Amino acid sequence: MTAMLPAISVRRRRTDQAARGLLGLATLIALVPLVLVIYYLLKRGLGAISWHFFSSDPTGAFIGDPGGIKSALLGTVEIVAFAALIAIPLGIGVALYLVEYGKEGRFASTVRYFVDVMTGVPSIVFGLFVYITLVIGGFVTDGYAAWKGAIALALLMLPVVTRSAEVVLALVPDHLREAALALGAPRWRVVARVVLPTALPGLVTGSLLAIARAAGETAPLLFTSAIVLGTNFGLGERTNSMPIQIFNDVGQAQDRLVERAWGTALTLVAMILILNLAARLIARRSRLK
Repeated sequence: MTAMLPAISVRRRRTDQAARGLLGLATLIALVPLVLVIYYLLKRGLGAISWHFFSSDPTGAFIGDPGGIKSALLGTVEIVAFAALIAIPLGIGVALYLVEYGKEGRFASTVRYFVDVMTGVPSIVFGLFVYITLVIGGFVTDGYAAWKGAIALALLMLPVVTRSAEVVLALVPDHLREAALALGAPRWRVVARVVLPTALPGLVTGSLLAIARAAGETAPLLFTSAIVLGTNFGLGERTNSMPIQIFNDVGQAQDRLVERAWGTALTLVAMILILNLAARLIARRSRLK
């Protein structure tokens, strides 16, 4: 038995080295598309970046100055912010019910099932749903509007926020809840004063990831908020956005419009990158605590 130990050790070492090599190769292959996307964005989009690019609205002109992306940038911030105001409180509320009150009941299982189903629904389906019910259905007002695009994005964000919040809330140690309940605190106060503050970094991280997920969606906004040239802040009006601006410019025959599309895409990716980095930074600080 003693003589066989070195041979087994060598075989395991070689197997480990082979597995590490395969994993490293797979990682490199997975990074190739990402590197190519970033390379082409920088190559084609950096030429469009300037102060005029961010401070002027699209002019609609095919000859001369096509303008910048001011209306698209501010419209994206407006729509996504309103969608976050809808989806984040609702998602965290559903997660609180599932973790604190519903537990393993039949209704809670049904809610989890439909949340999982919503996670896999294509974004264009949410856009079509809002288009049929709110844009042409006339349940509230007819026509395109920023708030209708925000509702479509909120539907897209809701399952992401719910599932991430449920996982984070479930990680809060039970002894914290039990200690608060033993002191005579009601359940709602335990949730508000103990559970939510403890899980706050994870909730913020999941919310930022959901916002980053929704910020780059094009299909829901095509059917709900449409596209305009000028900047407006009215939620009841047509509102431009960066994904729609990219969709509108990239198929044009003018090189300046195509360059603006690449610059808009680079700006959008940079915004999403900043949100993801912020989410990771918050998550890392919460782990260090």
